[in-house]
Order: sequence, then structure tokens, then C-alpha cells
Amino acid sequence: MEFFRNSQLSLRVLFKLAFQAKFVQTSSTFMKYFLLFICLSFVASCAFDSEPGSDYLTGIRNPVPQPTVEHPDQPKPAIPDDVSYWDGEGVNGKSMIKIDRPQQKAFFYKGDVLVGVSRISSGKEDTGTPAGNYRVTQKSKDHKSSLYGVIKNIETGEIVNKNADIRIDKVLPGQIFYNAPMPNFLRFNGAIGMHTGYLPGYAASHGCVRMPHEMATKFFENVEVGTPVVVK
Repeated sequence: MEFFRNSQLSLRVLFKLAFQAKFVQTSSTFMKYFLLFICLSFVASCAFDSEPGSDYLTGIRNPVPQPTVEHPDQPKPAIPDDVSYWDGEGVNGKSMIKIDRPQQKAFFYKGDVLVGVSRISSGKEDTGTPAGNYRVTQKSKDHKSSLYGVIKNIETGEIVNKNADIRIDKVLPGQIFYNAPMPNFLRFNGAIGMHTGYLPGYAASHGCVRMPHEMATKFFENVEVGTPVVVK
């Protein structure tokens, strides 16, 4: 397999190697080995053409373009978002949100009509997003976490702790704690809410439900305090 993965053989070199290896006994034999080489080269190229470390992009040849609406506090998602959409303009009915943790998706309904779907990243296993029936209790457009954030060196600006929990991690002299921004925050269960955030492609949060900025904005604009939220 290393031969096919690392070699860029031209037809001229192929003919030379074929003759040296005495593969060319007859024209039919040559054609058989020639076709075999082409097939194996194709298989090898399919298996190894993804960039190293791009586990989430393996096999994706034509990524769906990312939304043009972004937020400075939201890094680009780890995988192309070919799921999220909003089609709720002009649709009437009471709003309701369903969060499906196994699918890592959020569904927005107006009445009985599904008007929006969003990729999400819910709580990881040890800090999961609890299942249950809830309601939106707070809307905060430019919300910041009171518990999580980063710790930086004041003099150099270097990040000392990129995933700090202020209840556990001490801020030493010469350091400063920056609260994590959570734009479009919709609180629905104690400290847990939906908000703009990074999507690595799996459940990874401290319990909140992260969403692409474009979708978090749509959800925020179309709910009121009291909107039902179902987590399953």
C-alpha cells in the first residue's frame, strides 16, 4: 500500500517497471496488470487524500458553505453545517423548542410546523444536559458566564487556562479571569441555557446547549420568556 500511496508514476515509468518485472509476456497480460494498477491507484487515492488530523472531514468532498452571519466569539465549527436552517418567517403559532441529545440537534416549532433545525453541542457525559420539560426563564442578548471562562497572564496576555471554572481554578497574582461570552442566551434550567458557541461535532459543553451564531440568533428572536423547551 505504501507503494501506491507515495508513488506518482507516469505511464512511461509504469511501462518501464512492467517490462523490468517481466510482466509483459503478452499484450493481454500487460493490459491485465495495467488495469489492476489503475484500480489500485484509485482505491489508494480515495483512502489517503484527506489531510492529517482532519478526522471530522474525512470523506467530505464538497463541504456545504458556512453561514455568512458569524460572531467574533464563535470559532468556526469543526464540521461543515449541512443541517441547520430557518424557515419560520411569516409562520404563526406558539413557539416550542425540542432538543434531541442523541442527534445533537435542536428543533424549533411554531404551532405544529417545524420551522427551524440547528446543530448543537450539548453537555458532555460528566456535565450532561438533563432531560425534561422546561420553559425559557431568561433572555440575555450579550450574556456572559458567571462560572466559566479563561485565565490570562495580565502582562503578556497569554492564556494560562483556556477552560477555567472559577469555583475550582484559582486566579493567581498577575493573572485575570475573563468570563466566557454566551451571546443569545436563553436560560431554561437553572444555569443551563442555549447560546452561540463552538460546535466540535459532539457533546462537549458544561451543560449548556451551544448553537451556530446564525441559528442562536433566530431562536433568540423568535421566543419569549415562558416558551416550552423539551430535552430528550
